[in-house]
Amino acid sequence: MTRRIWTLTVLPAALTLGAALLTGAAAQQPARAARPVTVAETQEVLAPLIESYGPSGMEGPVRALVQRLLPRWAHPEADTAGNLWLKVGSGDPVVLFVAHMDEIGYRVSAIRDDGTLEIRPLGGFFPSLFEGRPALVHTAGRVVPGVFTPRDSLGDPPRRTPPPFRVDVGATSRAQAAALGVEVGSTVTMPKEYVRLAGTRATGRSFDDRVGVAAQILAVRHLDRAKLRHTVIFVWSVREEIGLEGAAAAARQLGLGASRVHAIDTFVSADSPLELPNFAVAPIGAGAVARAVDNSAVTPPALLDTLVRVARRGGVALQVGTTNGGNDGSVFAPWGVPDVAIGWPLRYSHSPAEVVDLKDVVSLASMIQAVAETW
Repeated sequence: MTRRIWTLTVLPAALTLGAALLTGAAAQQPARAARPVTVAETQEVLAPLIESYGPSGMEGPVRALVQRLLPRWAHPEADTAGNLWLKVGSGDPVVLFVAHMDEIGYRVSAIRDDGTLEIRPLGGFFPSLFEGRPALVHTAGRVVPGVFTPRDSLGDPPRRTPPPFRVDVGATSRAQAAALGVEVGSTVTMPKEYVRLAGTRATGRSFDDRVGVAAQILAVRHLDRAKLRHTVIFVWSVREEIGLEGAAAAARQLGLGASRVHAIDTFVSADSPLELPNFAVAPIGAGAVARAVDNSAVTPPALLDTLVRVARRGGVALQVGTTNGGNDGSVFAPWGVPDVAIGWPLRYSHSPAEVVDLKDVVSLASMIQAVAETW
């Protein structure tokens, strides 16, 4: 998704939409009066996804949970890359939605003679946010607890950069660490918990991109298949944080077959006390966000305008903005497939204390449903 927790942000002046927020209150009367997505159902889907672990390359537990959370009529299939696919409807055009299942973390790169683990990051973030915190090493048979070791920022002799980041599982030798099941290639994360805050706010780790994963599940649950006039494909992708690898595999498989891709991913918002409010300001609680521009893609203005019209017609709160980072849809560009990314505003992205508003998740799921049914 993105490689920074802080961003600068500006809504695109060149867009005819400007920086206006298109809220449900100002939108037209909703065209669909079917059972709406609720905050309660959203939390029911999102909470277990947040509390499941799936760093890049180890998405199996998340994939299995997605399959359990989908409605009974849905029969998704996994491809050889590990992506999960669900095809609904038939005929042209083929419209694709993609959200990634992986999260940031580490991979064990070496086991030292003293039993500590050398690690390398999976995704972009600040290691200092993990330093001195509990760690979980995911092995083939068990989860081994440990700690991300605190580092002396100067070292001996003084250093310009901190010494290497390591994990201590309590072992005192390489053999003892191996006896626990730890090996080179094991993934490492930090313990996490979904925590409901006041109102409709919540905090935890890996909202990026479990919110996108949950929103697609919710959209499928509420989808009126009788309204579909073409093929809609939902993909839950793998290894996004280390280079959009799962999405690239999906793009190669579809080739020229897709007419449009909607990457469902975080909009890293400057709506926080840490940021300058002149770039990427999309207030949390004000609805989903159409990514007009990011570091990997530019949404064609005509398609962005259509997305906004769909939101107005469906009574869905939608914001428009630009942010840093990339998204899965960008790898479809070589095939001539437009990337029309949709996200939701997130505070403190790629940190242990991300903050989201559940109303935005409801908005995002409703937006996906509306796009699938009407566009």
